[in-house]
Amino acid sequence: MTDLEHEERENVRTTDLISRRTLLAAAATVPVIAAGAATASAQAATQSGGNGRAAIVSGSSRGIGAAIARRLAADGYSVTVNCVVNRDLAAGVVREIEAAGGKAVWEQADVSDPSAVQRLFDVNERAFGGVDVVISNAGIMRLAPMAEMTDEDFDRMVAVNIKGSFNMLRQAALRIRDGGRIVSLSSSITQLRTPTYAPYAVTKVAQEIYANILAKELSGRMVSVNAIAPGVVNTPLFTDGKTKELIAGFVGRTPHRRLGEPEDIARVVASLCAEDGWWVNGQTVFANGGIV
Repeated sequence: MTDLEHEERENVRTTDLISRRTLLAAAATVPVIAAGAATASAQAATQSGGNGRAAIVSGSSRGIGAAIARRLAADGYSVTVNCVVNRDLAAGVVREIEAAGGKAVWEQADVSDPSAVQRLFDVNERAFGGVDVVISNAGIMRLAPMAEMTDEDFDRMVAVNIKGSFNMLRQAALRIRDGGRIVSLSSSITQLRTPTYAPYAVTKVAQEIYANILAKELSGRMVSVNAIAPGVVNTPLFTDGKTKELIAGFVGRTPHRRLGEPEDIARVVASLCAEDGWWVNGQTVFANGGIV
């Protein structure tokens, strides 16, 4: 090997070593930068009049959504409650939160309307300065064999469950503060695949795909995005129109031998939104008592 060749090889090694050191140093600063941004956002929220953290929960005038709103408020979040028609129930959830020492407002907004969802986020921002947690919970269920499903019922489920959730997640992606949490409500019916549930199940699978892809799109912002898939839960969405025998059949298939309660789901959502839950990202969490 000539002296020139030896010198060139040493230069390559030196350059490679410098490049590796540069990359490692840059990588080490990413979490620090993200954590610093999240801290700055939290400080800004406190200065704007909130208690440092704020959450929006769509479809939260009753059922699982109301339980999630109450639980997040108990965990220290200022909460924006949402309804479509149940104005009195939404106001009641706000009163419950305030009576327990929390902060909340409510806004009527149909999530299938993009402008209404934008208004919902605007109301939250004016009240609490920004948003740290977004729960896309609003949804409807229409059941029938596929041969009997009406166009009206099918189109409405698509509008609320698929488009409505998209509207919520789009605004969340634009507005959520670094270090935040986004959760979209799927359903364990995607695995149970019970007759009459086909179109509804399809709209719920969409939530799992949304969560997985959005988690990747928000890369670098320390925002965790997940879907949660409840099983059979004791809410009007599940129990209305079902006989006692049919409900008992679902209970019998659940190892815990009972329906889930809205608070069961709220606890799992709260765990995803807690500091210790941030490493769960882009996943579907099945909270169903073991029915699947």
